[in-house]
Amino acid sequence: MDREAERGLHKIVLITRKTRLTELIYRYNTIEQARFYIEHMGADFSDYLQEDMVYRQAVKTVSETALRFARVQEIDREFVPGMIFGNDDIVIAVGQDGLVANVMKYLDGQPLIGVNPDIRRWDGVLLPFEAGALGALLPRVIAGNYETREVTMARADTGDGQYMLAVNDLFIGCRSHASARYDVIYNHDSENQSSSGIIISTGLGATGWYRSVMAQSRRMAVLFGLGQFTDHAPCWEENQLTFIVREPYPSRSTQADIVYGRIGMGDQFQVISKMAQGGVIFSDGIENDTLEFNAGSRVRVSVAGRKGRLVVR
Repeated sequence: MDREAERGLHKIVLITRKTRLTELIYRYNTIEQARFYIEHMGADFSDYLQEDMVYRQAVKTVSETALRFARVQEIDREFVPGMIFGNDDIVIAVGQDGLVANVMKYLDGQPLIGVNPDIRRWDGVLLPFEAGALGALLPRVIAGNYETREVTMARADTGDGQYMLAVNDLFIGCRSHASARYDVIYNHDSENQSSSGIIISTGLGATGWYRSVMAQSRRMAVLFGLGQFTDHAPCWEENQLTFIVREPYPSRSTQADIVYGRIGMGDQFQVISKMAQGGVIFSDGIENDTLEFNAGSRVRVSVAGRKGRLVVR
């Protein structure tokens, strides 16, 4: 089989994102107007230009390298939810950790390669590769000679057949800063709650929103003389989730006992909305992609049946 024929058997889907500069130009129509706005606010516009230039160069390098080995389809992240991925596709996300997380939940076993476009700017927990490393990596991935790390995801199923996956965390609560009202059922216990919402975190998400809430709890424990405590978050691969209720409010009609716990494969965790309007469920911080969660709606949260596959070597 010649190289062109062999190359045609494979497809690489390259996922990109808009830079801050691109978003500003969309908003203000021209780069000159975007510059005026940023400099008028006292910020350094050259940082936006530098970020955009470095990102575009990284995407160019990745695209040119990928074309040496396979057909390439490049799409912006906003189109990922509607994308139909082939079983044998190889997916490359060039951006920040959040891009990798948001792409992963739309895949079903396809290997995902996270590329850090600017190592001086982004830490990249989910971005183990630089653009220049793909020349050596892609032939191994195509040949199946690579290593992945599995990532456990959370799944929210509503009573009307809708569902949502989360790589980092799910949020169940109110769209605004108003209190969320709901019943929560955790295994054999249940209670009526009023809170700022519930965060259900995966092992991967334990370094994000979950971590900030736990940091506050640890510090308050010390200030109130309760001493130090250690929370061991699940590993990325572990079939376990952790839930935290934010700012639960105890009153005559609401309780605040079920505020923290683990959700494993055999555990039951359900929430029933009592909010007339504004109730939402969203994942991984994407507030414009939500499931409505108003009065009478019920959601069941569990460990997802499929896992993400992040290429690490």
